[in-house]
Amino acid sequence: MFSKKFLPWSIAACATFSLCAGEATSVVNFSTCITNSKYGKKEQENFENLRKQLAAMIDDTEKELKDLSAKLEDSEYLDSLSPKAEEELKARFQTLNEDLSRYQGQFYQVMQQANMQLVHKMSSQIARASEKVAKDKKLDYVINKEACFYYRPDLDMTQQVITEMDKNFDTDAKSKKLSDNSEEAGAATAEDATQQQAG
Repeated sequence: MFSKKFLPWSIAACATFSLCAGEATSVVNFSTCITNSKYGKKEQENFENLRKQLAAMIDDTEKELKDLSAKLEDSEYLDSLSPKAEEELKARFQTLNEDLSRYQGQFYQVMQQANMQLVHKMSSQIARASEKVAKDKKLDYVINKEACFYYRPDLDMTQQVITEMDKNFDTDAKSKKLSDNSEEAGAATAEDATQQQAG
């Protein structure tokens, strides 16, 4: 559903690992946190709803184009139209073709932006939960699993972080703070896309 790009290793990253040597460290699986946490499921739901909404706009345009194409290929139908009506029909077909190309381009741009927002918001929530787990476990570092070539299985704190994320989700839901993290953001992105397409 969502995608991630991996940054290449750098000298700074290697230096970070050398600093971790001998200190209390654990790892967290970023992807699992998104897949299994309440926050992640909510964000993925918003992402999928947005994708469906934009795809429906494209489908509607394609359907109208198909209907117009059938009319333009029907000589009897064209003969029943006035010259002005036929010109308007052809102009509408051309406009829809242009709109469809623009909508398809906007679809990928909007979905890429929504994906980036999802990853950014989830990074914040995972960091928030990881900080709490680290304090409780007296850990010096909590590292993304994807930054490790190898780690001992007992260092994996993913489930503890997810549990903490779910507690935060329930707390935020009760205090109505979720709108800042998911619902309004998804709706705003969809509204922006709709306005772009309408324009």
